[in-house]
Amino acid sequence: MRQVRGGLSGRTAFPRHQNITLNFLLKPVVFILCLLPAARLAWAVYLAFTGGENMLGPDPAQYLALETGEWAIRLLILSLAITPFRYLLNLPVLFRFRRMIGLYAYFYVSLHLLVFLWFLLGWQWGDIGRELSERPYITIGFSAFVLMTPLAATSFNAAQRLLGRNWKRLHRLTYVCSILGALHVLWIVRSSYFDAVLYGGLVVVLLAYRLARKNSRAVQQFTLWR
Repeated sequence: MRQVRGGLSGRTAFPRHQNITLNFLLKPVVFILCLLPAARLAWAVYLAFTGGENMLGPDPAQYLALETGEWAIRLLILSLAITPFRYLLNLPVLFRFRRMIGLYAYFYVSLHLLVFLWFLLGWQWGDIGRELSERPYITIGFSAFVLMTPLAATSFNAAQRLLGRNWKRLHRLTYVCSILGALHVLWIVRSSYFDAVLYGGLVVVLLAYRLARKNSRAVQQFTLWR
């Protein structure tokens, strides 16, 4: 496949027919796949409120909190995995989906927080400080949400152009958010630690890959300088 570097951004320019395929076929598919868990939960909530089938189990609030939280960290880890998959599989096309998946991760984190405030806290704002001080896992999860907010707000081309090199520095916080997310899951585990260990292990592997790649580039630059 012929690839051309375009502009100052250094992005890969694809032939027109491939751009059409990406924009009108693959992107909508990825968009719908990421939306499906939220749609299923919304349908389950609708059935619960209208007296239909109970799809939320004996503790609907806990079920919604766990589902939204797990989908948030799954998509966050997937967004981090885009970069190594792109280089290891030589598929620059994967970069096209990184922003969408990252924004969906923030969407599910926001739903997770909404479930906590609505169903678990009952919008009792006075209890938020007590919950944060008495339950460290809530502090960790809320910290991840706070850090992800500027990342979501600057995930657009205009912000990238405005921030310049600082944009990449800011978005390295994604790794911090993923570590906090894994710790949040680990802290609230009551029975099986499988999910917490899986998410934590994936985060460690992805972080190790990034550090190895960064060190490899540094070694190459040092060799060329010598």
